[in-house]
Amino acid sequence: MVKVTRITTQKNNNERFSIFIDKGSGEEFGFGVDLDVLISFGLRKGVELDDEMLENIHFEDQVKKGMNFALNYLSYRMRSEKEVKDYLLKKEVPEEAFPSIFEKLERYGYVDDLEFAKAFVRTKINAGGKGPFVIKQELKQKGVNKDMTEKALEEYSYEKQVELAQNVAEKKANKLKKASSTELRQKVNQELRAKGFDRDIIQEVMDNIELEKGDDEEWEALVLQAQKAERRYSKLDRREFDHKMKQFLYRKGFPFPLINRYLEEFIDQ
Repeated sequence: MVKVTRITTQKNNNERFSIFIDKGSGEEFGFGVDLDVLISFGLRKGVELDDEMLENIHFEDQVKKGMNFALNYLSYRMRSEKEVKDYLLKKEVPEEAFPSIFEKLERYGYVDDLEFAKAFVRTKINAGGKGPFVIKQELKQKGVNKDMTEKALEEYSYEKQVELAQNVAEKKANKLKKASSTELRQKVNQELRAKGFDRDIIQEVMDNIELEKGDDEEWEALVLQAQKAERRYSKLDRREFDHKMKQFLYRKGFPFPLINRYLEEFIDQ
């Protein structure tokens, strides 16, 4: 048994208290506790504490510390349960306190992975540019389970996906003025897949958006690409030069008749 000899307010936090005890050889610092723990265990001068009581006090104080850390972390924005757990581990809150901490957080609505996932999906929709697959991966990284993720993604309608995917496609196409029609379609398709849109959405967007260039536009794009390649291969002999130019322009998606026309009209001048 130990006896509480003195209780003082801590300097840096007036809601935490230092408990001084006597184990039989004089007063010494025992431990610190939160105000709520102090009150709930009725700690005061003269109270005697056995080992079980000390263990319970320490456990409840760890729970209280964890709650304070979690509430501060949650005050900035919604978090998933995994995000809060990872944060508490960084703050060295013992894992054995987690069940009590999260029971309270969930009871008062501070942690709710389904509501978090729904809000996360709405935020991504409003920001634009990401499809369901990427959002699923991001929610998985945040510890949200599959069922909750699927439920949250009901907020992301097919029509909204098509609208946002089309915006992504148009932005990408505007950056590829110098590309051939073939390369343009390939790059836009790749961009939509990378952004996490489903195959059906991509196909609908690719069918709807105008990505085909007119003859004059295609020719202008080829000339720009060819002029770059010319500088690279200018020191080669004619046969090797023609071979390299054809390879380069074909990889860029230009048809052979157009490539041959360029070599005949420009290189032979």
